[in-house]
Amino acid sequence: YEIRRVPAGIRQHARSRDRQILERYERVVFEKELIAPQGVPRAAFLCPGHPLLDAVIDLILEKHRDILRTGAVLVDDRDNGKDPRVVFYMEHAIQDASTLPSGERRTVSRRMLYVEVDRSGGVRHLNSAPYLDLRPLAPGEPSPAEILSRPECAWIGPELEQRALEHAIGEMVPEHLSEVRARRLEMVERTRAAVRERLTKEIAYWDHQAEKLKLLEREGKAGARLNSQEARRRADELQARLERRMRELDLEKQLSPMHPVVIGGFLVVPRGMIDALSGRDVAGSEDVDPQEVAARARKIVIDLERRLGYLPIDREAERIGYDIESRDPRTGRLRFIEVKGRASGAKTLTVTRNEILTSLNKPDDYILAIVEFLAGDEHRVHYIRRPFRREPDFGVTSVNYDFEELLARAEEPA
Repeated sequence: YEIRRVPAGIRQHARSRDRQILERYERVVFEKELIAPQGVPRAAFLCPGHPLLDAVIDLILEKHRDILRTGAVLVDDRDNGKDPRVVFYMEHAIQDASTLPSGERRTVSRRMLYVEVDRSGGVRHLNSAPYLDLRPLAPGEPSPAEILSRPECAWIGPELEQRALEHAIGEMVPEHLSEVRARRLEMVERTRAAVRERLTKEIAYWDHQAEKLKLLEREGKAGARLNSQEARRRADELQARLERRMRELDLEKQLSPMHPVVIGGFLVVPRGMIDALSGRDVAGSEDVDPQEVAARARKIVIDLERRLGYLPIDREAERIGYDIESRDPRTGRLRFIEVKGRASGAKTLTVTRNEILTSLNKPDDYILAIVEFLAGDEHRVHYIRRPFRREPDFGVTSVNYDFEELLARAEEPA
């Protein structure tokens, strides 16, 4: 895309946050492979951290953040139950002890946290953006007011936000801090070693030059371009620079978590509840319980992974874009397996947006495992690596794939 003129309001906002952006951009792209194709000018890559994108996001949030607090009602088409749940999303930041020119402490990590509260009082952490697999209410479906007035929603109240916040503080903030600290300490120590090695060599060089020039000056052979005092001054400046940089790195190691801030929330309504309110008992008319089929398929794949020598863990309840996390005990490497159970001869297989995005983000470690149920209790397991080729269109929550075409690209589990 070409941005012929960045609006003055965005430029002014960027300057107020000490961000440097251009008045116009000849090319901007959102995908890495499009940055520098042959025959066209190099493009600016708009991604989190780019000053133009950050300025636009900041302005949108300043104007419309209150809308997030009003909440939303979203539908989970994968859930045939009748119990709604509430998801709160929070922003959490971790700072180090360094200060910015504005006097504020520097933020080294910022993360969105998602906490789900259900009717039974259970609270759990959702590891990825859960809204990607949900959809808004469709025309003809019950309105938010009708849904909230139902007895199934009577348990929803203002105290849920505090419960979600307490869970985030007790469980998710320490996890975020631990993850950032491990990565940060490794980076700081690596930087410290590199800076110390480089500056120590330069200090030793100028120390040696100072002594060498001092001897020449005593012999009356002083150089016209450099004298011993200048060499000594350079050595002292480098020593001061080394000490200053070491102090800065010490500050970068001192991490402290901020208090999570609740930005908003939404009510997740199962498809089963929507069907019941609309007079369509779709889930009850099915011959087979989809949840039971999915659980059976996961058990088959977990048993298979163990026979292959891996250490699988069922992560389906967390809804993180895959069902099974399987570790290779020899290398420690993880592979992420999404399991689908379908009867032989099925026409299509449905995959959620989150599952597709996860596969594209982990192309070398993601496997789509299809358990094909045959006559009787027989079954076949198919593994498909790199199953999806492109990201779904905006607003799409799930995609139907041709079942036979997927099987044609499958291979033996290994």
